[in-house]
Amino acid sequence: MRQSVAANRASHGASLNSQANIAAAAAKLLEKKKEFDAVSALERTSALFLERIEGLGEDCDIMADAGQAHGQVLEQWPKMFQILSLFLASREPSQEDTITGESPAILDGQRLVRIPIDELQPPSETT
Repeated sequence: MRQSVAANRASHGASLNSQANIAAAAAKLLEKKKEFDAVSALERTSALFLERIEGLGEDCDIMADAGQAHGQVLEQWPKMFQILSLFLASREPSQEDTITGESPAILDGQRLVRIPIDELQPPSETT
């Protein structure tokens, strides 16, 4: 008796089925790769966003400290004017004051001061 040739022959339907499985697996792999790339891009973007937000937080802390220091300086101005007023009230009018004719208002701490801003500004070049 002769053996059957059908046992040695590869089934045509089985090869089609395995090729379909390979194609489906490749499509699924491609889809997962795209998903992984999107998640990686989101992670990088989130890290950059976190860096920027932390930088803004540090800037806000610096501005808060500067505002506090500014407030402390402003708090001292009335005390300084009070001290100046006490000094001017305690001082006797000198000969120089009487010669220049300064008014009693100067003794109260009210004095105009001229600041030469033209000399403080850098010269501008005109073309």
